[in-house]
Amino acid sequence: MPRTVTVVGGGLAGLTAAIAAAERGADVTLHEAHHDLGGRARTAAAPYRTNEGPHAFLTRSPHWAWLNDRGLVGPVPPLRPGDVRGIRFHHHGALRRTPPLGLLRLLRFAPEKVPADADFLSWASWRIGEETARATANLTAVVCFHHDPGALSARFVQERLLRITGFPPEVRYPRGGWQTIVDRMAARARNLGVRVETGSRIHSLTDLGAGTRTGPVIVATSLAAARGILDDPSLTWPSGRTLLIDLAVREDPRDALALSDLDVPGYFERFTAQDPTLAPTGEHLVQAQVPLAPGAPRDEALAHGEVLLDLGLPDWRDRATHRRDALADGRTGAVDPPGTTWRDRPAVDRGGDVHLAGDQVAAPGVLSAVACAAALEAVSQALGRFRPVPGFRPPAPRSAVGSPAR
Repeated sequence: MPRTVTVVGGGLAGLTAAIAAAERGADVTLHEAHHDLGGRARTAAAPYRTNEGPHAFLTRSPHWAWLNDRGLVGPVPPLRPGDVRGIRFHHHGALRRTPPLGLLRLLRFAPEKVPADADFLSWASWRIGEETARATANLTAVVCFHHDPGALSARFVQERLLRITGFPPEVRYPRGGWQTIVDRMAARARNLGVRVETGSRIHSLTDLGAGTRTGPVIVATSLAAARGILDDPSLTWPSGRTLLIDLAVREDPRDALALSDLDVPGYFERFTAQDPTLAPTGEHLVQAQVPLAPGAPRDEALAHGEVLLDLGLPDWRDRATHRRDALADGRTGAVDPPGTTWRDRPAVDRGGDVHLAGDQVAAPGVLSAVACAAALEAVSQALGRFRPVPGFRPPAPRSAVGSPAR
């Protein structure tokens, strides 16, 4: 008989866990509190297909290969040479085409050779000077979503620095927004026999029927939700606090593709440069991301974000056709303080056949890859001694069109 697996949460981690468990022949039920799957990977409906949060795929992550092998990525628009030329940097109050060249000296350090017990600013300042080190730290805010990346673990920041400065760039966005990935994953799960229960909010494990539950549970939610479900106050880890500005403007050839602030952490990117289908013809869809310190007023980040838009999108207020502001507090993944690594985050195995998955869990990776790695580890632990149903074979993997695995 197949082993029963219960997954709580229908975001990327939950869908990954459900698919991986079903591929091994488990009998899987997935509970999602909302009426739609996807969690923070949901995409708003047309005409402005904005993401519910800051997201990006890094093509050298195992998560990308795992999705791509199953045909779940779909078409991914290629980067054109002109796209890279549209990137700008705000440094010393002026717009520049390149970041400080001194940061190149840091790129020869592999993350495992960088100390985890030192903060990045101190470690980098000793090598390239404090001014360039601070600008380099602020550059990584695009993947740290933190108001002071220089105060984080040197190893943590160095890994992210190497990922965003690689060439060719590995950042990719799926055509149609992240919702297209969610929809493919949901279809894959259902085709494998996963029972998907939407509108099913789980407040504690007793809601699953403690007396009748016969298999493992994978809690694939935010840490805040997992604390309540598992009644475990120890499930905490620092994250970022980031203001998001989603903006659509009528096209102007002067618009920058992306602009990163090296003086104070902040960033914006024009998503329609890769995927024009995200907005009506003739319009750009932009998302600005401005990290905000704990307790700092939201208006402070809002003002900074609008300054960045002024610098990179001339006369954007006169061209704006859509705008939405949102604050993502503790929803942008884990950040590792000095003296910690990803191994110090809340463990996947919680004991009692209960496992944890998500982007703030003890699993390696960058951005969404952490959630995927945690989910696959949870399935491995849950079904480690379970033998698949005799004769079971998962569907043969296929490569996504135009998106070779790396």
